[in-house]
Amino acid sequence: MADFGKKSFTMGEHREDGASDDYMKQHGDRALSIIGNQRVTLTEDDDKRIRRKTDKTILAILVWVYFLQILDKSVLGYGAIFGLQTDTHLTGNQYSLIGSIAPIAQLAWQPFSSFLIVKVPHRILMPTLCLGWGIAQACMAACTDFKSLMAARFFLGLFEAGCLPLFSVITSQWYRRAEQPVRVACWYGTNGAATMIAAALSFGLGHIRSHLLQEWQIIFLFVGLITIITAPFIYWKLDNDIPSARFLTEHEKAQALERLRANQTGTGSREFKWSHVLETALEPKTYIWIGLSLLLNVGASVTNTFGPLVLAGLGYDKYITSLLNIPFGAVQLIVILLGSWAAYKIKYKSFVLATFCLPVIAGLAMLYVLPRDDSSKQGALLAGYYLLAFLFAGNPLIASWIISNTGGTTKKSVTMSLYNAGSSAGNIIGPLLFAKKDAPGYHPGLKKVLGIFVALVALVGIQVVDLWFLNKMQSRKRVAVGKPAKIKDLSMENKYKQSEDDLESSEQAHLGEKAFLDLSDGRNDEFVYLY
Repeated sequence: MADFGKKSFTMGEHREDGASDDYMKQHGDRALSIIGNQRVTLTEDDDKRIRRKTDKTILAILVWVYFLQILDKSVLGYGAIFGLQTDTHLTGNQYSLIGSIAPIAQLAWQPFSSFLIVKVPHRILMPTLCLGWGIAQACMAACTDFKSLMAARFFLGLFEAGCLPLFSVITSQWYRRAEQPVRVACWYGTNGAATMIAAALSFGLGHIRSHLLQEWQIIFLFVGLITIITAPFIYWKLDNDIPSARFLTEHEKAQALERLRANQTGTGSREFKWSHVLETALEPKTYIWIGLSLLLNVGASVTNTFGPLVLAGLGYDKYITSLLNIPFGAVQLIVILLGSWAAYKIKYKSFVLATFCLPVIAGLAMLYVLPRDDSSKQGALLAGYYLLAFLFAGNPLIASWIISNTGGTTKKSVTMSLYNAGSSAGNIIGPLLFAKKDAPGYHPGLKKVLGIFVALVALVGIQVVDLWFLNKMQSRKRVAVGKPAKIKDLSMENKYKQSEDDLESSEQAHLGEKAFLDLSDGRNDEFVYLY
């Protein structure tokens, strides 16, 4: 192995299980094949250069593919505006069920997603998922009744099931913890961009007159085909991980791994570890993550599935209703980026998350209390609807909060799959709260969602207490093995720092030694939980 500089460490020292170096290289991160037990010299300029290269290749792909996923998912609401329900003879709550079947498929597929994300190379998995949901979306244009729509939306949800956990795991394996909120916001922020583009596309494509296809069929076919042709491009450009990155030199790969050492969350392993699954199942914080996801995404379904219908209930025609979602998408994009930037600056994701829930509560209250039949209140109703866009800051904040507080490839994959399961459950429940008979006000549903967001703020506080308690336990573990009770978390520094104390101080001589052993956060006493 090349000498990358800095002092090397004997991996066998301070090891709880006494395992050999060969064993740890086999069961640890793939990073060990490059970096071994060496410390690599890395300056701030090196850090910036590697981050820029990663952004241009990995982040660019994440942004585009996630945009397509949201676009394919969100055009259902525009199909409803342009005659989907009438042309396919939907009755009763059938439209609500069509909105719910995709997340039902996602919920059912999560156990398989967590396994596939670990075992299948990302360069294979992502284009396969993209191709699958693109075909399902395009096939919706051929649907003529409730049954065929349910089948197409089921497969759409099935292939989208691994998207959010996969993207979250990829982000955690390429970026420092301080960088993750902004990067998650970049790809998750396409929620807003997709809303704007979907609105503009629906407005434009809805004006096409065809003897063969209805307006909604043209919309579904167009976005589906774009997704299909993207799949081979993903395979061409995406790299599985840092050790196999084609856009980095061998020395840059070692530096890229070194800059992630302080994360203590690992950089990727192909071994699915059942001990990580058990630890995830036994931790209270896992169920709080699921609860946060479920509650938040019940509210998100108001805008995803019923947003265009709520706007139509304000008295606008189908074309104006489409265009009115463009500023809503712009607000989505702004609040997602603003929320993640605030988390990057303030460091406390919990505080930012709770704060961004307050405008949502205000917006729901306005939609609930303001009368629909008073034309003078339409501006206020529209403002209330736009305030709901603040909820979209929640998912990227929660996702980055989870991956920064979870160590080990298997545990991250399982936890993010459970988070996505909570999201899917919320998307299933949400549309069912809005019965067709309650149109155009949908007051019973709005009242329930209002209570849900109040509960969400309380649950954020409970998770903070839980993480504080876990940090106290970590301090006691460190003291018991002769390490300092408190250690400086360099992964949350806005600028990269390589502490000389890690190398020279006898008390801290072995800090960072466990970073690439693919340990779960519960098994790594050097892990620091973030609020």
